Amino acid sequence: MTETKDASNLLQKVPVGIPGFDNISDGGLPLNRSTIISGTSGAGKTIFGLQFVIAGVREYEENGVIVTFEETPADLICNVKSLGWDLGALVESGRVAFVDASRAPGEQILETGNYNLSALMVRIEHAVRKVGARRVTLDSVGSIFPQFTDSNLVRREIHGIVGALRLLGVTTVITVERTEEYGAVGRFGIEEFVADNVLIVRNVLVQEQRRRTIEILKYRGTSHQKGEFPFTIDAVDGINIMPLSSIELCQKSSNVRISSGSKELDTMCGGGLYRDSIILVSGATGTGKTLMVTEFVRAAIKAEEPALLFAFEESPDQLRRNTASWGVDYVDAEKRGFLKIVCSYPETAGLEDHLLNMKRIIDEFKPKRIAVDSMSALERVAPVKGFREFVIGITSHIKHQEVAGMFSNTTSMLMGSESLTETHISTITDSIIMLRYVELQGQMRRALMVLKMRGSSHDKQIREYVIDGKGLNIKEAFRGVSGILAGRPVYGMGDEKERMGEMFGGEEPVS
Repeated sequence: MTETKDASNLLQKVPVGIPGFDNISDGGLPLNRSTIISGTSGAGKTIFGLQFVIAGVREYEENGVIVTFEETPADLICNVKSLGWDLGALVESGRVAFVDASRAPGEQILETGNYNLSALMVRIEHAVRKVGARRVTLDSVGSIFPQFTDSNLVRREIHGIVGALRLLGVTTVITVERTEEYGAVGRFGIEEFVADNVLIVRNVLVQEQRRRTIEILKYRGTSHQKGEFPFTIDAVDGINIMPLSSIELCQKSSNVRISSGSKELDTMCGGGLYRDSIILVSGATGTGKTLMVTEFVRAAIKAEEPALLFAFEESPDQLRRNTASWGVDYVDAEKRGFLKIVCSYPETAGLEDHLLNMKRIIDEFKPKRIAVDSMSALERVAPVKGFREFVIGITSHIKHQEVAGMFSNTTSMLMGSESLTETHISTITDSIIMLRYVELQGQMRRALMVLKMRGSSHDKQIREYVIDGKGLNIKEAFRGVSGILAGRPVYGMGDEKERMGEMFGGEEPVS
């Protein structure tokens, strides 16, 4: 059995086998103690309990017992097949044993005399000894108590279960129901006082999307991390917790430069982009953000390096058509293995699911460049905290691959300035390229500037750019005009005024 020790008091802990949980629990569940996991319907209690037992067998050579009070063993075995878990095979091989304490439909327990669970404990003890179990899950123990009016009886029986399991030398997870996401821990209001540890799982509706979180409410005699941590349930890992606390600022930094796809922009950035940097391209709709992403991808294809493009607003065929008009052949690049396009609507999943899927694709494809178009589309479907967690999660993962990432972000204002920090992206990225519309004498023009370039000097000028059949072409800097970023350009006595006069047949434009 693999065990860890809490540094504060040398309390042994058992790695759970659920990705991310050992991070927030500082090592796992306390050895030979009972942990109550409480949540509303659909929060993930049963999956947690089953995954605890199954991971014990698969990863740590620890057999387990599952005691079911609501669903039959056959139902549980069938339900977890969608997660790729062959629980039936583990039962047949003698690694896992079931104790079926579920009642037949319509069967009721009558409260008469001194009710106790001693007979059930005999069955559990027999199953533990039969398979040599080190892990036990009880799901859901609270279902046998609702018909009882005496809360003292409930407390006594739960306390008896916890004590008996400790004597058996097993580490136990007990699932209980709760009626509110932020209400009492359990139905009876006494569950949290009986067990050594209490976990809360929540399934909260936020902006028409369900967001699951887990919180360690109580961890008797040992340390743990505080607060709620997002998690998702999928067919590959089951429960997967993604705490920001597991992200370490230990990425390497390189002085190697790569091309943005534009020679002029490379010059503005002091010689190109850093190989392991995150670049944010920010601008209003139609300013050319997707085109700049295309130039970024084109540079990778030209160097015969694999590029990965995550698109959340356009389909693959639409992207292929649009980029072809700029002379970029996405179809050929995909055939040669230098490009992978992944498209999906943000609303199809929660941000935790998107993050998990993106990380897996990155690890599998191993690109040298990664583009996300656009981050603002993802921001629409998540609360502020959830979006920031997503940005930090994907940024950290890209940086650990030591590759370049480019994010596009749509600002809400057509012209003028907007605080980038409101999107919670700007402080995390290494470089920021701003694209803006500029209205000069009744003509709409486009302006570009490098707002930020960590670790390098860069051009501070605001330069004009045009979009044509060859892509994005950066021209000279605006001269004799101020207030461009504020959306209120003001002419001075300079070349720009003369240039505009030439456009109007030699007449001097009115300031």
